[in-house]
Amino acid sequence: MSTSDELVSERPAEEQVEATDTTPTTSPADAAEETTDPLELEGEVAADYLEELLDIADLDGDIDTYTEGGRAHVSVVTDTDVLVGPDGEVLEALQELSRLAVMTETGRRSRLMLDIAGHRDRRRRELRELASDAVQEVKETGEPVRLAPMNPFERKIVHDAVAEAGLGSESEGEEPRRRVVVLPG
Repeated sequence: MSTSDELVSERPAEEQVEATDTTPTTSPADAAEETTDPLELEGEVAADYLEELLDIADLDGDIDTYTEGGRAHVSVVTDTDVLVGPDGEVLEALQELSRLAVMTETGRRSRLMLDIAGHRDRRRRELRELASDAVQEVKETGEPVRLAPMNPFERKIVHDAVAEAGLGSESEGEEPRRRVVVLPG
């Protein structure tokens, strides 16, 4: 019997199992990728990134994640609009940074949607109302209606609302002055 065999045999049974166990271990990130839906993983990575950012900036906020429409969604519930910025500019920048954090962690491009302080939900309601008003005007006058320039998120909401009302729409112009035109039926 060799010296190493003697040392192992003198240990209690629990320690002997540990000493001879060769099961490979995985990191928490690897384990999460194996057990989590890719969209849920995107949400978790973005939520971790945003939580660190809130800590660094000493801002309060609760973070919720969910998946909807084939996208991960992260919502920061807070009483301050400082992370929204004028016309949602800071929100858009944070969404892009969160997408980059997800891509760095997962190696995949993300279509993650970020909402802060309910800004996107409020804006969605405003845009649906704007689209409804434009649809009504087009039906009354028979003339196209050009709306103010919007970002891609906002234009999509308007296009969808116009289509639901039974009319067509198109985008015209170049970023950042691209706008929706509601067309007569």
